[in-house]
Amino acid sequence: MTALSHIRNFSIVAHIDHGKSTLADRLIQETNTVADRDMKDQLLDSMDIERERGITIKANTVRIEFTAKDGEEYVLNLIDTPGHVDFAYEVSRSMRAVEGSLLVVDSTQGVEAQTLANVYQAIDADHEIVPVLNKIDLPASDPDRVAEQIEDVIGIDATGALLVSAKTGEGIRETLDAIVEHLPAPKGDPDAPLRAMLVDSWYDAYLGVIVLVRIIDGTLKKGEKVKFLSNKSVHHVDRVGVFRPEMEQVQSLGPGEIGFMTASIKQVRDTRVGDTITHQKSEVEALPGFKPAQPVVFCGLFPVDSAEFEDLRDAIEKLALNDASFSFEMETSAALGFGFRCGFLGLLHLEVIRDRIEREYDIELITTAPSVIYHVYMRGKDNEPGEMIELHNPADMPDLTHVDHLEEPRIKATILVPDEYLGDVLKLCQDRRGIQEDLTYAGSRAMVVYDLPLNEVVFDFYDRLKSVTKGYASFDYQMTGYRQDTLVKMSILVNDEPVDALSIMVHRDRAETRGRAMCEKLKDLIPRHMFKIPIQAAIGGKVIARETLSAMRKDVTAKCYGGDATRKKKLLEKQKAGKKKMRQFGKVDIPQEAFISALKMDG
Repeated sequence: MTALSHIRNFSIVAHIDHGKSTLADRLIQETNTVADRDMKDQLLDSMDIERERGITIKANTVRIEFTAKDGEEYVLNLIDTPGHVDFAYEVSRSMRAVEGSLLVVDSTQGVEAQTLANVYQAIDADHEIVPVLNKIDLPASDPDRVAEQIEDVIGIDATGALLVSAKTGEGIRETLDAIVEHLPAPKGDPDAPLRAMLVDSWYDAYLGVIVLVRIIDGTLKKGEKVKFLSNKSVHHVDRVGVFRPEMEQVQSLGPGEIGFMTASIKQVRDTRVGDTITHQKSEVEALPGFKPAQPVVFCGLFPVDSAEFEDLRDAIEKLALNDASFSFEMETSAALGFGFRCGFLGLLHLEVIRDRIEREYDIELITTAPSVIYHVYMRGKDNEPGEMIELHNPADMPDLTHVDHLEEPRIKATILVPDEYLGDVLKLCQDRRGIQEDLTYAGSRAMVVYDLPLNEVVFDFYDRLKSVTKGYASFDYQMTGYRQDTLVKMSILVNDEPVDALSIMVHRDRAETRGRAMCEKLKDLIPRHMFKIPIQAAIGGKVIARETLSAMRKDVTAKCYGGDATRKKKLLEKQKAGKKKMRQFGKVDIPQEAFISALKMDG
């Protein structure tokens, strides 16, 4: 067991693609934690999707042993956290498990929206923060400007910010020394009853659920019985260990240490991030801040080939083993067949799950439009307020005559954008029913804060934002609660049959525009048939937009006359004579039957 004074626990926080995973790799390499022959790019990002997108999806931990300038041996526990807003709760729990943070900022790009979001979480967790300016080897690097920006926007003293190039290894030794000198040692009592924070968990086919823990007080040993306070479940500890970054068993974990335990736990759902673990017979107070992760975005996943439904069920169940925040239930659509209604932490989480199903299980998917959770307040008796139901799927919207009002989730969105694109961003937010709350400047960049409805954001807001700013804007948000608004369910009818998978909740003022756009899109996508197909958008019984897909017409000259040139010529002459007669009639209103009989008589 390492002395508390010689332990440093820290996380690396940054915006996406600012180089935090590369910096983690260099810290591991500099301390010879992993042999050079075993080193590879993005050592801690093990998933293919993480490497392709250049993002961290799953928080990873590694124990580093480092000899400081004073000759003392220190144990550094590093947690490489995700940078995306979808995994904000996982980041917040990781922050509570450590005492300090390295704030990594790209010295060519400066402070971004998710830099702000994550560093504010670190400040809330009372962290000591060490600023690190990365990518100083690039020609566009401007450390002085970025350091000034950190002070202006975040309010952290950046005069002694570390200048680092994680790619070349420059400044890595200085970073390790700064971690030992500036970050505080953890506190804890080894003789007190066990209190451990559950930082993360994932499923292993051989060991069951592996639980990542931070020991606050007491000692955790192999063979002990432990209790999870959230569900009162009791488990027998099979092994305890640390990550270097491979799993390595140890005799015990003491206060301030971060490691893992296995206890033959079958499901990740039984191990909730942020939970408190103690000995079976101990009575301790739960650690503050625990709450289950709640899905905020829902959509339907259907196999393109209906014969692959059972394969899709197996794939989703296996993914759910490893991801407690991913929820699913079976649903049936008249248009798409059997599938699943799935809940996600956000759009990135949705994309990651969908990509994993398609790649790892080779199942081609149809994804319905994402929607959010609405609060539907029903009418009670004698004008009293009725019950509130949560609406996950617009197709399940009850009859409006029984509904008193609806509430939609709202978010606080923070957007950092170069000054020249500010007008386009403000217009985009206004078009999405946003309410401006704040607008400040940091040099040539504007930081605008908007109150936005979440359902407008999950549709295509991020793509539109990147488009109008040529990719220079950064965006982050956090949930703020629910607010009443004029929302309606818009149904799409194809050939007078409602297609439940295309039902969406829209604001009444925008329903006609959205309905017309969907009808026009469907007209281009649906193949033509031998009969006309009406495509309609409707609110209740009122049609608000319509397009008609015309019937497929026969090529009479080619098909009916078998390619005979003489007969073709006669038919064309007959058509020509008919058109001539029609011109002679001019503006006179002639019944269709009469016109057809006149043509026949002429023939």
